[in-house]
Amino acid sequence: MKRKGISQLLPFLRLFKRQWLMMGVGLLLSITTLMAGIGLLSLSGWFLSATAVAGLTVATAQAFNYFSPAGGVRFLSIARTASRYGERLATHEATFKLLTELRCWAWRKLMPLSASDLQAVRGGDLLNRLVSDIDTLDHLYLRLITPMTASLLMIGALYLFLGWFDATLALTLCGVLLALWCLLPLIFYALGHRPGIAQLEAKRDFRVLMLEYVQGQAELTLFGALPRFRAELDRAQTKLFASQAAMANVTALSQAALVLCHGLAVVLLLYMAADGVGEHLPPGPMLALVVFMTLACIEMLMPLAGAFQHLSACVMAAERVNEVALQSPSIIFDEQAEHRVSHGALSLQQVDFAYTADRPVLKGVDLTLQAGDKVALLGQTGCGKSSLLSLITRQWQPQAGSIMLDGVPISAYSEKHLRQGMTVVSQRIYLFAGTLRDNLTLAQLDTQTESQTQGLSRAARQEAQAANDKLLVEVLNKVGLSTLTQGDKPLDTWIGEGGRQLSGGEQRRIGVARALLRDAPLLLLDEPTEGLDQRTEREILALLFEFAQDKTLLMISHRLTAMAQMDCIHLMENGAIRQSGSHQMLLQQDEYYASLQRRLV
Repeated sequence: MKRKGISQLLPFLRLFKRQWLMMGVGLLLSITTLMAGIGLLSLSGWFLSATAVAGLTVATAQAFNYFSPAGGVRFLSIARTASRYGERLATHEATFKLLTELRCWAWRKLMPLSASDLQAVRGGDLLNRLVSDIDTLDHLYLRLITPMTASLLMIGALYLFLGWFDATLALTLCGVLLALWCLLPLIFYALGHRPGIAQLEAKRDFRVLMLEYVQGQAELTLFGALPRFRAELDRAQTKLFASQAAMANVTALSQAALVLCHGLAVVLLLYMAADGVGEHLPPGPMLALVVFMTLACIEMLMPLAGAFQHLSACVMAAERVNEVALQSPSIIFDEQAEHRVSHGALSLQQVDFAYTADRPVLKGVDLTLQAGDKVALLGQTGCGKSSLLSLITRQWQPQAGSIMLDGVPISAYSEKHLRQGMTVVSQRIYLFAGTLRDNLTLAQLDTQTESQTQGLSRAARQEAQAANDKLLVEVLNKVGLSTLTQGDKPLDTWIGEGGRQLSGGEQRRIGVARALLRDAPLLLLDEPTEGLDQRTEREILALLFEFAQDKTLLMISHRLTAMAQMDCIHLMENGAIRQSGSHQMLLQQDEYYASLQRRLV
């Protein structure tokens, strides 16, 4: 059942228990700061008034103790400064630790989610939730819990202190403060809830559009859509400014109401204390103490003005993060499983799959690969080839049927062992913003290459690194990227985000190079030579077949290059395998396949 309102914050409040010590220190220092500030102003008011009264006669002036109150003022001034500094250090340290906890918690919740779980979330929106919304949640402790709790505890302390002199004045002052503490945040939370949601949604929409605008500059320019997209971005910006203005109006109203209520409280206490403070008749300096104490309470009331705004933002941010993070993964791995992929034998039986219920993609697919088989899936775009591959890699889950790997259901493998057992070259090669070495060693991260360097001396690690670099350069040369291996430190070449500094063909060759660096028994190729010319395609496929000589290979393609080397070829159409056979058999029996061969020649 979906949480509503403030209950959305419960998962994050539970995380706060891990930082209770630093949070407690921050709260204690916040209370100390408020006590020192109120005490400083109250004592100063009393001291000035008492000094003035004592100076009316020579006798009282000589008898008055100036030094103790003066020392108290200096002490409280220093204490306030020191506690404020310590409070900022402690609360911000706690905030940063809480922010770390929140990010780690969100990522731990996000990582098990598959493509099917995140299909309804845009990439920019997901980024906004993981960055901006989690940043908003750090206000929960720093702007809400600490100042509100400190204010509440200070109200109790004020009652005890002022009640020592006059119980009626203490009850009046603390009653007014408690009423403001309870009512103002609730009233302005209700008033600011809708503008707060509008502001967060407008900010999200603007950031998503901005990200798409920056990433799609080339396409927008080539198709002449830049002015139209820019106009849409401007509208989103105008909407954001309007929502910020609406929220600023509510904030200004809350601050004005707080100042007004505080002013009325000062007038009320001045009126009541004018008749006397406890046994002090006339009140004299005690009147100044009460009035200045009431004036000093503005410091602990100020967080009330913004509490509604931070609460509204935190609830909305928590709702958006929970919407993603509290999903139950549709694909669950058994991380305790000990099964390992050793041969790569693959079997699919009566597999049905659909992204949506009304549009089936795969219908009763049967496919068997013995260990060491070389098998191809051919078919036109949209027939379900890549969807079949995504089921084998467990990015999606079939609605019916079974998928076995080495005679074991793929659901019985841990994610680590399943990933170690297969190498995938997908249609879309993603390159990270880093060096050439970073993008190649990605394929070696879960192998023993890195673990073997642990515990070695620095010289030994450098030697191992040099040997691995030599291997990377050899692989780059094999896939035809010798132009990138020139110079003193070619592997330190920065290739930019998404491989912007490389051509499409070079990016695809790096994807092939990653496959050659990964020794797994099952090799899955999804259009591995897409975008390459025929000559380069033959060279790359020959290299892959040599690499997969002792491996099980499943290749998805819509072209016939290297099909003669396949043990079996399956032709797919409308989500089902309509015919299977060898290259020569299909040339004789299937007109569509023969037409593809004539086109190749």
